[in-house]
Amino acid sequence: MLNEALRADAAGRLRAAERDRAPIEPLTGTYPDIDVVDAYEIQLANIRGRLAAGARVYGHKVGLSSPVMQRMMGVDEPDYGHLLDDMVLAQDEPIETGRYCYPRVEVEIGYVLGASLPGEDCTEEDVLAATEYVVPSIELIDSRITDWRIRLADTIADNASSAGVILGDARVSPKGMDLADIEAVLYSGDTEIARGNTSAVLGNPTTAVAWLARKVASFGVKLEAGHVVLPGSCTRAVDVRPGDVFRAEFAGLGSVSARFE
Repeated sequence: MLNEALRADAAGRLRAAERDRAPIEPLTGTYPDIDVVDAYEIQLANIRGRLAAGARVYGHKVGLSSPVMQRMMGVDEPDYGHLLDDMVLAQDEPIETGRYCYPRVEVEIGYVLGASLPGEDCTEEDVLAATEYVVPSIELIDSRITDWRIRLADTIADNASSAGVILGDARVSPKGMDLADIEAVLYSGDTEIARGNTSAVLGNPTTAVAWLARKVASFGVKLEAGHVVLPGSCTRAVDVRPGDVFRAEFAGLGSVSARFE
């Protein structure tokens, strides 16, 4: 575990890396004693700074929600990061690729809460009752760590590699939908480049949202009405380059697009 001075130093390094688009060496190498608690405290320190500067919480994202990614990281549960309002991107406006270090896109459904979720005892039934609608979404992820050479503490400290979110136009009630079995296809132009199913997210993405509500409660955080929650990607992550145009189509839920310059 790190002391407060080392946590502050790590948070400052990540802030500078994001601001200057200058990736840094893995924190797990620079601070060999860093653990998961340190990593979340580093993440929260930078989030508090952005909130103090005027940003507001737009929602949260779950990472490492597939068994493959958990095995790769050597963990048995997901991680999470914050979504802030300055991370919200529009379908009809080009995204400047140069704002990021190593941008990638992921495909997932988004839960928009109409009511706040309970904390430690949150269940999947609570999530469905509180969800006003679900939306098609593309998450933009990025790493402020050189060449994505991340271990668990690196990605947690780096706000779970969050960078942005694009929501589609559809607004669909979760009632009557099988959210655990939605096919999703990602296209680059007219070419299919990735395909998946929401069952890849802990078997059911609603399970991931309930896990998140319980997890953040231990840090004094609550998932509130109006928040958007991204439960995890149902396809592999795809690298982004200037000129790329992506479209994700979800069976029964509509589509969402993102274009980069």
